Amino acid sequence: METRAVAWLAARRTLIDPAEAATDRVLFARKALIETAFLVGLRARLDPEPLDDDYAALLDQVEGIAARPSYQELIARDEAALLLYAGTYAALRLCGREAPEFRRVITQAAAGGYAAVFERIPYRQLDLLHTLELCGVQHTLPTMDDVLPFTLLCNSPNVVKLADRDIYAITHTIFYATDFGLREPRWPRDFDPGAAVELLEALLDLTLGQENADLVGELLCCLLCLGVRDSEEARRAWEFLAAAQEADGRVNGPPGVVHPGLADGDDAYRHWATGYHTTIVAALAALLDRSPRVVRRHRPSAPQVRPTVEQPLRRAVVWLAGTSRRHDPAMCLPAAAAVAYAAEALGEPELARPLLLDFSERLVDADVGVWQGHGMEVVGEFASGLRAHGITCSSLDMFLKSTAAAVELLDRVPPQAAYNVQRLVGLGLISPRRAAALIDDGADAPHSAPGTAAADLPDAWKNYHLGHIAGIVRDSARAGRAQHRITRDAVAFLLAQQSSCGAFGRPACDDPAIRERTMLSWTQSVVTALASVHAACGTVLTAPQSRS
Repeated sequence: METRAVAWLAARRTLIDPAEAATDRVLFARKALIETAFLVGLRARLDPEPLDDDYAALLDQVEGIAARPSYQELIARDEAALLLYAGTYAALRLCGREAPEFRRVITQAAAGGYAAVFERIPYRQLDLLHTLELCGVQHTLPTMDDVLPFTLLCNSPNVVKLADRDIYAITHTIFYATDFGLREPRWPRDFDPGAAVELLEALLDLTLGQENADLVGELLCCLLCLGVRDSEEARRAWEFLAAAQEADGRVNGPPGVVHPGLADGDDAYRHWATGYHTTIVAALAALLDRSPRVVRRHRPSAPQVRPTVEQPLRRAVVWLAGTSRRHDPAMCLPAAAAVAYAAEALGEPELARPLLLDFSERLVDADVGVWQGHGMEVVGEFASGLRAHGITCSSLDMFLKSTAAAVELLDRVPPQAAYNVQRLVGLGLISPRRAAALIDDGADAPHSAPGTAAADLPDAWKNYHLGHIAGIVRDSARAGRAQHRITRDAVAFLLAQQSSCGAFGRPACDDPAIRERTMLSWTQSVVTALASVHAACGTVLTAPQSRS
């Protein structure tokens, strides 16, 4: 992977020359120059062998550009962009290509009372400190150890809420703090390496689902910088990157890397601009993996988090049961099913009994369309609740018997219908043997795989789609991932949306009727999700406690 990636970069090395770039592409070329230079510099640090031809060609290109006064003197004219140029010098220095005048300009800028001291967010401050260290430039700034406690990485972020820019902040924090796997940082006192690895693996899960090769590559590099190689997520990341690498060595980046107007219809430039960074990242991952100098250690154990949500779930069930009774049972049947399911999961069936009695009486003569309109998952859960309490509903019984009779006439049912067939088995309407004959191979488990993708969680959080988040939590729990970091953090977010009355969600509107209908929908979804986690674990999960 590394050899092919570097060969592709070397063949297009003229594109990193700002002097040859169109006016609107100059800044992009400068960025590509420093990133390419840094890859070459890391190659010199991480591998004691001489540079091969492609790396050497890249180094010569970088050195030729950096030798120009027109490039070096930009530092003095634009001190805020110090890092855009200092990294180029650092790479040359790592490769033994000292440039005294270049170093002098950088040193003057760093000591000039602005370039090194204007306000930066923590990981950008680490970037500055790391670059100055590699440049050998003295300074009086705080140390990396002083900055680390303020980074996103060291403050237990919720993975559901992290945008791409946040993930890049986390990956770069690890790059600089560990000096790309060559140094053991002095982490903050309450920093848990196992939790950090768990965070990276959770983010790998999400970015693999989103097929974002750039972030997958950076997160894989982070695991390597922390010395971790015995990781299932890392194995999947390698497989993904290997499949994503094109025959010529290029690895395509995610959408939005280059503004459409920047390429101006130039397909060759777009092909390079959308792939160069991700190709560098893939090469770096392979370099880190093979380097004899990068730290290696066993994967640290993830923290065991098992707090309870029993009380929030019970409060939600009480609110949902009481509120649903004020509405049309034909419309609120999903809420009643959620109440029945959660009450059973809590071991407190009496929480559901008044609602089930009320709805069974009001639906005794319901038209068949009422039951058909909700689907077997809802109707089956409602029926199970009634049976647990010895409650009958003649219209429901007739619907279930006719449904079972129709299913009996089939030769096979598709995988997505397996759960419904199992429901009928649970209600005693179809025998287990007949169900086994009906269900397609591979679909014999009602929840063998999540029906909703965890990769959708960040967008669902951003758009406040509580029902979608709850559906992902429910399916993850049923798929055996109830204790996974992603599920735990999604549960933590949901719990934070519970109001004092017990309902879930913040409708952000003032109309009482709209508020109640919206909260009914959200609460029934969240109740089902939390009850599914409880059923999967035997003890319910909630958010890790916030740190002061």
